[in-house]
Amino acid sequence: MPIIGTGSLSVLTRLTCTLHMAGDVLSQAEVENLLNMMTDVGPKPPAGGAGAAGIGAETAKPAISAGWVPKEKVTPVDFTSPDRVGKEQMKTLQTMHEGFGRKFAASLTALLRSQVEVKLTSVDQLAYSEFIFGLDNPTNFNLLRAEPLEGNLMLDVNPAILYPMIDRLLGGGREPSAATRRPLTEIEQRLVLRVTKMFLQELKHAWENVTELDFEVIQTESNPQLIQVVPPNEVVIVLIFEVAMVEVRGAITLCIPYNSFERISGKLTSNAWTGYSSKKQATPQTIKKISKSIRNMHVELKVKLAEAKMKLHEFWNLRVGDVICTGKKASSPLLVSIEGIPKYWAVPGKYKGYTAVQIEESIPDPTDLIAME
Repeated sequence: MPIIGTGSLSVLTRLTCTLHMAGDVLSQAEVENLLNMMTDVGPKPPAGGAGAAGIGAETAKPAISAGWVPKEKVTPVDFTSPDRVGKEQMKTLQTMHEGFGRKFAASLTALLRSQVEVKLTSVDQLAYSEFIFGLDNPTNFNLLRAEPLEGNLMLDVNPAILYPMIDRLLGGGREPSAATRRPLTEIEQRLVLRVTKMFLQELKHAWENVTELDFEVIQTESNPQLIQVVPPNEVVIVLIFEVAMVEVRGAITLCIPYNSFERISGKLTSNAWTGYSSKKQATPQTIKKISKSIRNMHVELKVKLAEAKMKLHEFWNLRVGDVICTGKKASSPLLVSIEGIPKYWAVPGKYKGYTAVQIEESIPDPTDLIAME
């Protein structure tokens, strides 16, 4: 039933009483039509300062005209953080760097001799000031040059994962070290530079299908606010990778300013990225060509005979003829590694007067062996 205001109800009551006094009776349909007419009548303006006008007075204009159309919903716009990169390009960046994370995790696992997982957690557009103030201090903040892109990129390695990596590179155990908040020493910076260069090498491979990039670290700071790369309100693309190692987790953050990204943004489309997301099967001709090109490459092969632990004073007291007990049986297989990656099990022997090993078995998945060492 329609809702009638107080003024409309007063008019309706007087009109009904007048019709009853004249002896006319309204039908149900006439009553409903009258109610519908009353809902379209707005409040009446005062006439000459007097009270409400009578039934014969001029009817006030409707408050809402019949042709009135509601206005469209107004959406607020934040001009400090505009979306200058399209959704399709952001999706392509996400797909590209998810594959990069898996390859970088494999490289870190081989370097640190410990199981490492790298996962892309977010790809966002932020103002540069938001990115900078969200970083820790001190941290490992690297300013990068990426030819032929304009400007500089930024790479931040969070201390939560930085110091456990250093501990592993220096021969530390599997137990997580205590949290440390201090700038890196020169020796630690050189160790971390190995991880940074490995990150940039894998990043270069990830961008090969878009453009050839040549990365270089040109400056490293512990306080990220000391480096002003772009204006505070400039839009930057921030990619955050979560790194998990043993019982510790941390983040590696890559920041790409829009002025560097704008030049190649047109290449980051679904059509341009089809070749990367759907890899073709290798043909016999391709396999033959690659095999021929790598046939004469030199690789480092190592055979691990045994290992032993001793105290430092025992090591210094060793003399010619002393015997070191390793605790390993002579019949046990030897581990053969290619470029630091375990590949085969072998047995020792002699061949044409030379000390040699004979391959007995291949290692299909070296990940477990790397984590055990």
